[in-house]
Amino acid sequence: MRRVTMRLALAAACVLMLAAGFLRAEGAQNGNPGWNLPPTAAAEKNPLTVNPAVLAAGRKFFVSKCQRCHGPEGAGDGPDADSNFAERMDLRKVSRAADNPDGVVFHKIWTGRVKPKMPPFADELSREQAWAIVAYVQTLRTMK
Repeated sequence: MRRVTMRLALAAACVLMLAAGFLRAEGAQNGNPGWNLPPTAAAEKNPLTVNPAVLAAGRKFFVSKCQRCHGPEGAGDGPDADSNFAERMDLRKVSRAADNPDGVVFHKIWTGRVKPKMPPFADELSREQAWAIVAYVQTLRTMK
């Protein structure tokens, strides 16, 4: 009986390790290495109607939560930015738009990641506030 239990536990561990590796590889294939994104993230749309009030709110939250790393214009040059990852932190890059639709940006804000470091903001922002940041951040791409 112990051997059967041990084999089942070992098989379950192998399946979990393979699944974790697949999820990491999937994120890397989509241009989002290191992020823990749900499979539906790319299809999620911003539930807010983007208008000047939403963009102003998004900018306010960006300034208070994101600017210290991403910089005032989203160039990845804030005082707390990791210069080794400045290129990835530049939110203005139109070439990365396909890898960062609304839902992906939302989940990056919401859950963060370890390296390069991005703190999660799920405990500091409401979902509506995070979506307002998404709306604002998406406008930065037109700046460059």
